Amino acid sequence: MTDVIDRETETNSAQPGISDARLKELVEQARAEGLQLTGDGGLLSKLTKLVVESALEGEMDDHLGYGKSDPAGRGSGNSRNGRRAKNVLTEAGPVELEVPRDRDSSFEPKIVAKRQRRLSGVEDMVISLSAKGLTTGEIAAHLAEVYGADVSKQTISTITERVMEGMAEWQNRPLDPVYPVLFIDCIHVKIREGNVANRPIYVAMGVTVDGTRDILGLWVGEHGDGEGAKYWLRVLSELKNRGVQDVLIVVCDGLKHLPDSIEQVWPQTIVQTCVVHLLRNTYAYASRKDWSEIAKDLKPVYTAPSEQAALDRFAEFSDKWEKRYPAIIRLWTNAWAEFVPFLQFDNAIRQVIYTTNAIESVNARIRRAVKARGHFPTEAAALKCVYLAIMSLDPKGTARRRWSNRWKAALNAGSISLTVFRRISISKFPIPANDRRT
Repeated sequence: MTDVIDRETETNSAQPGISDARLKELVEQARAEGLQLTGDGGLLSKLTKLVVESALEGEMDDHLGYGKSDPAGRGSGNSRNGRRAKNVLTEAGPVELEVPRDRDSSFEPKIVAKRQRRLSGVEDMVISLSAKGLTTGEIAAHLAEVYGADVSKQTISTITERVMEGMAEWQNRPLDPVYPVLFIDCIHVKIREGNVANRPIYVAMGVTVDGTRDILGLWVGEHGDGEGAKYWLRVLSELKNRGVQDVLIVVCDGLKHLPDSIEQVWPQTIVQTCVVHLLRNTYAYASRKDWSEIAKDLKPVYTAPSEQAALDRFAEFSDKWEKRYPAIIRLWTNAWAEFVPFLQFDNAIRQVIYTTNAIESVNARIRRAVKARGHFPTEAAALKCVYLAIMSLDPKGTARRRWSNRWKAALNAGSISLTVFRRISISKFPIPANDRRT
């Protein structure tokens, strides 16, 4: 089998590619001889060697302007000057290549550049594994076990560090002027700066006027400081400086003073407290044996057809439970102003703004990646991990399509209910002129 590959390599300059029939013949021959598929000396590594060396010979032909052994090259001033061995890491395992050289050393190959030791697929693989939460040691062990490749932890760290340049550009990119809905939330990670401490990472996700989701940025809170409304004010102000002039609805948890911070940045924005967070906080004040009954009695409140109906149902709830659980009544009374806004909207809008589940699903993916690391040595290391986790969301685009379809109904309902958003001109909703409704 090796002889067959070697003969193919010798003639690759005259062969532009390998036919399907020839590939099938090689696979059948490898099966008959018991040749392994991957790893050192495997079929895929040999085929990779054949294809890459063929491409390198083609690049050399283009560089010199004539093919191998072509008489047109006589007296041209430059010619082939043998080959040099080079080991590269590929997705099929380590491969030893014979890279052609020219006499004046002006040949600059593109498919495997000078000093390049890894093909791009390997770097993509390392970044993907890191985004899934694997540590540098686990990635090195995986490459050694599956591909027989010895890659140091430092090399893996160097590969993942390259994403930081892209992260800086992503974090400062211009944003849309209007987002119908903005979800904000934070997660906590452990960062070692002196002592290991929990640090909040603030996440903002906007829904565009086209119904797609867009993670607007990541911010690490101050050392030793939990989630705070003051820091959210800094985050929201940065979003405004990056171009977000208006947000119709901000969906958030029940953090104290957060509505005030939002109002300072976008005075007319509607603040909607997550109903699920409110329910969770309710159960914290009640005995477990009463949870099911409390849930049953609260459902008519947050499913009421109007704010007045919700107020009537809450009065009934208060009459029944205030004596036993006065803290629950105070909790809902204090949160009422931020709880009721979603009740004025169409059911299609209610279903997507009454909870922060949209951003919680993103946070769940982040937590999965963070959990594998335990804690991070620096703030930058934590941000890199979270950024990689976000960039690896939905690689096939299926979730994006489901998300967009889910939001179309809400956005269409929003266009019908534009009178609710009196300050927003109809031009801010991308609706064709012949499809606008009043």
